[in-house]
Amino acid sequence: MLQQVMAKPHIQALWATGYLSHSQSSCCLSMTEELFLGAAENGNAPEVGRMLEEVPDLNMNCVNYMGQNALQLAVANEHLEVTKLLLQKKDLARIGDALLLAISKGYVRIVEAILSHQAFADGQKLSNSPSKVETCDDFFSYDEDGTRFSRDITPIILASLYHEYEIVHILLMKGAHIERPHDYFCQCRICSEEQRHDSFSHSRSRINAYKGMASPAYLSLSNEDPVMAALELGNELAVLANVEKEFKNDYKKLSTQCKDFVVGLLDLCRNTEEVKAILNGDTEPYQGSDTSCGQNLIRLKLAIKYDVKKFVAHPNCQQQLLSIWYENLSGLREQTTAVKILLVLGVAVGLPVLAFVYWIAPSSKLGKLMCGPFLKFVAHAASFVIFLCLLVLNAVDRFGGTSLLPNMTTHDHPSQLFRMKTTPFTWMEILIISWVIGKIWEECKDIWSQDIREYISEPWNLLDFSILAIFMTSFIARLMAFWHAYAAQRYIDKHYSDLSNMTLPFEIQYFQQARINWMPSDPQLISEGLYAIAVVLSFSRIAYILPANESFGPLQISLGRTVKDIFKFMVIFITVFVAFMVGMFSLYSYYLGAKYNNAFTTIEESFKTLFWAIFGLSEVKSVVINIDHKFIENIGYVLYGVYNFIMVIVLLNMLIAMFNSSFQEIEGDADVEWKFARTKLWFSYFEHGGTLPVPFNLIPSPNSVFSLLLGIREFLWTVLQGKNKENVNDVMELNKVRHQLLPQIIFQTQIFFLLLQKIMNCLIKRFVFKAQRDKDNDQVNEGELKEIKQDISSLRYELLKRGNHDMETLAELIGQLGKVLHNQQKKKQKN
Repeated sequence: MLQQVMAKPHIQALWATGYLSHSQSSCCLSMTEELFLGAAENGNAPEVGRMLEEVPDLNMNCVNYMGQNALQLAVANEHLEVTKLLLQKKDLARIGDALLLAISKGYVRIVEAILSHQAFADGQKLSNSPSKVETCDDFFSYDEDGTRFSRDITPIILASLYHEYEIVHILLMKGAHIERPHDYFCQCRICSEEQRHDSFSHSRSRINAYKGMASPAYLSLSNEDPVMAALELGNELAVLANVEKEFKNDYKKLSTQCKDFVVGLLDLCRNTEEVKAILNGDTEPYQGSDTSCGQNLIRLKLAIKYDVKKFVAHPNCQQQLLSIWYENLSGLREQTTAVKILLVLGVAVGLPVLAFVYWIAPSSKLGKLMCGPFLKFVAHAASFVIFLCLLVLNAVDRFGGTSLLPNMTTHDHPSQLFRMKTTPFTWMEILIISWVIGKIWEECKDIWSQDIREYISEPWNLLDFSILAIFMTSFIARLMAFWHAYAAQRYIDKHYSDLSNMTLPFEIQYFQQARINWMPSDPQLISEGLYAIAVVLSFSRIAYILPANESFGPLQISLGRTVKDIFKFMVIFITVFVAFMVGMFSLYSYYLGAKYNNAFTTIEESFKTLFWAIFGLSEVKSVVINIDHKFIENIGYVLYGVYNFIMVIVLLNMLIAMFNSSFQEIEGDADVEWKFARTKLWFSYFEHGGTLPVPFNLIPSPNSVFSLLLGIREFLWTVLQGKNKENVNDVMELNKVRHQLLPQIIFQTQIFFLLLQKIMNCLIKRFVFKAQRDKDNDQVNEGELKEIKQDISSLRYELLKRGNHDMETLAELIGQLGKVLHNQQKKKQKN
């Protein structure tokens, strides 16, 4: 064993030596080639130029023991002059190799010099990965750590990964781009072959492409609308994080990087126009659009949809939203809380009057105020509070058997059935039904105005749908009970005049019985049970308006996260609960009547016992058997004890820890979470329409009636215009007017887009300048010291070259002077 352990370092040393010797033997470097590589590495441009000109058999593509040729060595040490000398040769190999190396080190001038080579005359080479290029060996490269770049790394991807803005711009000008990867489930020929050949390389190539696309350098310089591109790409990466689980953290990091890029652009805005340009995007805002203040806020809607919380909660965005929220009520922002509360109470008390004024004159000053988001929110909130008050009053109505409002049947007569006194709807219940119907109409309009998938994706919409469905089922069941009772009453009125001493048929006598004798499936009992559930859910709906307040908003968000944690916990809880319920029932199902109590003898009793055991309300004696079967009883004790240990000590404490983690997560970023939730609430009131709250929305306004009649008139005119030849001239005149206005519309649209493009260019310039300034402000590191050393070395060789040149010039002058002196001596001798 000791010999084996001692032999391992020796084997590793032999392996390393063999590898290096193999590489070196493959090179077979001569003395001239070693001097050539050394001159290129040290930046000795004169020597490199001399050897290229005077040594005819010089192999300029020779490599050292690490496989690096002269061009790579010159680029790695940032010797621009040597690089230019080498690039003048036609047969130079691994130019793409040197380009990747220069990009990784950020040598802009060297990158420009290499890109000017004829090998890159075709810009497609800058976009294709080495694996797609026939001469892929020329694109293998070494970075500063001595390892090769991945085969799927292209120059534009590499520059984007290193956030080299200037190099990315140069490559884009050369026609380079990053090809968007195919869908993860794509089954095309190329994807199928790559997955079959090497699935890991296929996945790595996809994530490397996304890394390049998500780079701020590429996003800002390659897209006309970088905000939209970043939002879409961030959402795509977030989806891929849940699809490609093996790279989940990488995709989530890239998604966050895209979102931070959008936040960075918003942070650089300096005026309202620039903020509007980012929030509205390339959709031209116009008065009468679907959003208040003539703004579409398309980008902000996408940010909310994609959960870009920092973007939505940014101060610049919130300031713009706040101005829209208090539309036509800008002075209200400076008022105290007491004034705002009085305004809310005034709107709640005068809601019928305000609704009537808006119904009569929606274009009046008060009508326009009612259309504002803030008053619209107050009106809808007041309507909801009134609905809750009706639910409370309807419950109070039953206390003591008295009634706050009279029933529909206010008189008794000898032939009246008992059910006719309890089944009919009261006036209070009729008001509740009107509120429910108005809410159903409001939800139908919401579904009509937006996509059904977006409606379902919102949890509050699902809660509203559930509440309304339960209410309507309850009312329908109550109506069925009333209909049956009314049919029985009609039978009595037809055949009997007094019920005191009459023997009635069973189906009629049933409606005269007390509640204790009703069938469990009686429609009225079902109605009352569903009504109770709907009332509880209706009061939980008040949490929807809590994000409007800064104090209650974070609490409501924490509550929502808690509900999500409960659903996750229920998977484990139900599994453990069902396992012990079935096990205990299987153990005690044969001992019905032979136990201390009936616990675990049936499925129902097993469920009750184990459920209440969680809260400590079940007895330990539930496992005791009256007969002498100690083995079964001991097993029952063990299982019951293990159940209590798992459920009470382990799972409940784990649930509490999950609650605490969610609460701490919300508290750590409470401001962002609250502003994001508040913005989602605000957006539901930004849209035009839906001004009248429930139940006033059931009454059609004159404007809606007029619009409906106008639509019917246009429809009929369209249908009949083909039959009526006199309308042809009118159509021609209308088309003529449209053609006259078309150039003006196109001109205004072009002006808008030019202004938007100018604003986006300014923001991108600021972003790039900020990124470069932050990079320049970094401290000098070891790499920069190495660059300075290489520059000094190059300068030394240049000085030596200049000194040698001066010495040669001096020698020539001395030789010429000697010749002159020699000629003069000869002349003297002749004389």
